[in-house]
Amino acid sequence: MSQAEDPRRLAHEPTVEDVRQLMGASTPHFALQLRNRIRALIAGLPSDHPARVLGEKEIARLEQLSRAGRDEGEAAHTGEPHLPSLSGAS
Repeated sequence: MSQAEDPRRLAHEPTVEDVRQLMGASTPHFALQLRNRIRALIAGLPSDHPARVLGEKEIARLEQLSRAGRDEGEAAHTGEPHLPSLSGAS
């Protein structure tokens, strides 16, 4: 997934719908890329703008989602030790 933004989305003031379009594809694998795209999208908005409020909530959710899929490591090959847990790690 590219972190490049759709130029049409940048042609107007970001809306709640713009944030929702980015949220739709959120999986642990792409969570941090989506977080970065949302962060860039809402960067110039005032703190009380609806798109920024939603975007900041989504950024927090994506950061949690990015860690959720990595709490337990798995052995790459039979007989190898499991990776240590990332629980509690930031």
